[in-house]
Amino acid sequence: MDPISVLVTVSGRDRPGVTAALFSSFAAHDVDVIDVEQVVIRERLILGVVLDLRGDPASLRRSIDNSCSALGMEHEVVVVEQPGEPRDSDWQEAPAKPKLHVIVLGHPLRPGAIADVSQRIADVGGNIESVTQLSTYPVSSLDMIVADADESRVRGILVRAAGDTGLDIAVERAGLSRRAKRLVVLDVDSTLVQGEGIDELAKLAGVENRVKAITGAAMAGQLDFSESLTARVALLSGLPMADVERVRDSLQLTPGARTLVRTLKRLGYIVGVVSGGFTVLTDRFVTELNLDFAAANVLEVADGRLTGRVLGEIVDRPGKAEALRRFARQFGVPLAQTVAIGDGANDIDMLRTAGLGIAFNGKAALRETAEVSVNHPFLDAVLYVLGISRSEIEAADLDTDTDSDLDGVLSVGAMDQQRTE
Repeated sequence: MDPISVLVTVSGRDRPGVTAALFSSFAAHDVDVIDVEQVVIRERLILGVVLDLRGDPASLRRSIDNSCSALGMEHEVVVVEQPGEPRDSDWQEAPAKPKLHVIVLGHPLRPGAIADVSQRIADVGGNIESVTQLSTYPVSSLDMIVADADESRVRGILVRAAGDTGLDIAVERAGLSRRAKRLVVLDVDSTLVQGEGIDELAKLAGVENRVKAITGAAMAGQLDFSESLTARVALLSGLPMADVERVRDSLQLTPGARTLVRTLKRLGYIVGVVSGGFTVLTDRFVTELNLDFAAANVLEVADGRLTGRVLGEIVDRPGKAEALRRFARQFGVPLAQTVAIGDGANDIDMLRTAGLGIAFNGKAALRETAEVSVNHPFLDAVLYVLGISRSEIEAADLDTDTDSDLDGVLSVGAMDQQRTE
């Protein structure tokens, strides 16, 4: 007997044993389970099952009616394919387009903005197969699985949607490549830490405005970074190391930085920094965060004061990309499995070199070339772009057994307090 394809949908209050009871009602009939989707939202269960039935649909429907009545669940049973009709597997179809993850971040997420994004996806032929909430704080984020759409068209239309709605929107291919990222490199100034270390040094040297002007031009891509760094460091000549150490100790991590690094390392990622700043400032965070690698510029010191010169090769725009390649080779990670995060024009080459480049509150020159832009002030929002949910982060933070060798376990309340760091 050819099977009949039946779709069963059930919804109602979730509690232990509901799924078992429903499948027990199926078991009294000659059916095969073809597809299942179940989700629980605020203690409300929604279950969809496709069955291949060999027998009487009315008999199956009565069994489901009885089971759902006892459970207090709403349900629907629909015959979606009769015997002899062409089955999906019988058609010779063109190769399917790869599915896409569309990550939407907002603070808050308004229904009109979500409607706008969803409609634009539909306008280019995309079908949203599922939507999952990744977080509700410090930003709200959703992960949409989109099928049947051309990746370049989706990217293009959602770039415009981000500008129109004020949302951050990331588009990534679904599949193994997304889950295979293994090495993450972060810029330091205005990414891992708040502000620019060299600007703080300049304040103490009395050359703040001159240095800031050069820094701004370099970060906007209007000035060669190596020349700008040489010029700025020369203005720091004579600054006592005691002042340099005072700046080092005063630098503040970007909110969410500890959570980002801690979570990535728990997941087995290799995490480090590549900075156009200075080792005398960045080494503190390498130790604090237990980073795996670091590259930055070395300031020359003589008689306890800065000489105004940089030792060795300058870590400039091409130098940051080369450092990423070097660390990827060192740890045996293909470039396709790397992630780079930065904010300025000198990060462009590094982000282009990585398998995934993320602009974090990036300057215009970087946003124009980065695959993903995150424009919220919380660095751990990057985790949502990688598909890691807030509930997974919190569960890991509460797992004291696996975290004894890390920098301490935080309760959910402590995590909120940590955001001031």
